[in-house]
Amino acid sequence: MHAFDVLGDPVRRRILELLAAGEQPAGALGETVRREFGISQPAVSQHLKVLREHGFTTVRAEGTRRLYAVDPGPLREIDAWLAGFRRFWAPPLAALATELARGRRERRLRGNEPDDERTNP
Repeated sequence: MHAFDVLGDPVRRRILELLAAGEQPAGALGETVRREFGISQPAVSQHLKVLREHGFTTVRAEGTRRLYAVDPGPLREIDAWLAGFRRFWAPPLAALATELARGRRERRLRGNEPDDERTNP
């Protein structure tokens, strides 16, 4: 299964979003996902298994609990692949930042906007 096939599922993407905040027990992940998606606990377990088997998460035992965390390896691979496409959105965003800065400067020069020192105590 390709990384984008793994992440193509909204449940698995949501699990990774939850894990981005830090390590979490399987039970807490399951409760959130079941509430948000209306799926069963075995279905959540299957999604966790797919993420684990394809390297997107790690799991460690702590007593009877299973704690899941993001494994950044596959995400780095996706980021590297996306790097070839970043030029399609990065320059327009850089141009937008330049225009915003230009507008702030012009307003400041006209006296319509306080400079940063006065707005940041």
